[in-house]
Amino acid sequence: MRPPELVIAEDLTRQFGGGFLARQRPVQAVTGVNLALERGSAVGLVGESGSGKSTIGRLLLGLLPPSDGRVLFDGTDLRRTTLPEMRRLRRRMQLVFQDPYSSLNPRRRVGAQIADGMTIHGLAPRAQISERTAELLRLVGLNPAHGGRFPHEFSGGQRQRIGIARALSTSPDFLVADEPVSALDVSVQAQVLALLADLRARLTLTMVFINHDLAAVRHLCDRVVVLYLGRIMEQGRTEEVFRAPRHPYTQALLSAAPSLSEGRIRQRVLLRGEPPSPANPPPGCVFQTRCPRAVDRCRQEVPTLRPRSAGDHLDACLLGT
Repeated sequence: MRPPELVIAEDLTRQFGGGFLARQRPVQAVTGVNLALERGSAVGLVGESGSGKSTIGRLLLGLLPPSDGRVLFDGTDLRRTTLPEMRRLRRRMQLVFQDPYSSLNPRRRVGAQIADGMTIHGLAPRAQISERTAELLRLVGLNPAHGGRFPHEFSGGQRQRIGIARALSTSPDFLVADEPVSALDVSVQAQVLALLADLRARLTLTMVFINHDLAAVRHLCDRVVVLYLGRIMEQGRTEEVFRAPRHPYTQALLSAAPSLSEGRIRQRVLLRGEPPSPANPPPGCVFQTRCPRAVDRCRQEVPTLRPRSAGDHLDACLLGT
């Protein structure tokens, strides 16, 4: 029987720089992250810039090797795969990039770029690739006849749809969408988000959705993971976390987001200062330098992610709610 989890991260850690000859301290981008993504689920990663969201996405895809810990994809440890094995797994995991303007080759027609995955992995006879490319363009709401055009002939929203079609060309099981709407006009963002939600349901995709927009995460994701300085501050089912956030950082993020609940205004939680450098994190809780509730204990002990009651809503705060 296949396990319910398609992707599992165990004590995932990633640092950059450092080493024996390095003059600067290593940057701790991700520290001790544990995740389990059930098949067909959508998990949102949220947090400020520099919180480790994109790094985690690339670690889960095997695009970056972990400094410690491991990623299991459908039971296979990505650290221990051979190149041929990784090539076979690569077909089943894909990435939607943040910037639709730089992620497409300006000198190649979009239909050819969508077809690359099918050609590289030998997924369809050459005679059927054009037909499959047309199907993918139609699937993302574009005219199949436009496959012969170049990227500059499309708007930003249309280019992102092309990027999504390219990611779907290998019929993946796992999709990481890294800030897929942040470079788009507000009027277009909702359309792309609706497309992703529809594709996820139609194709039973397991998805990691990285985004700053909490309303978008609430709309698209079953679960949410709140990150700060490479560590998980809180995670749980999306509606539960949004309804009753436990960690002061989550509370601050939600209080700053507009119109999350109709007819309800959250009390604003103000954070002081800026996030510390990941090359020199503070002792104890990494959030203690900005937390409005921090006490001496927070500056000495490192909190662990734990539940406060029955269920899978976890937070890493020493003080409780």
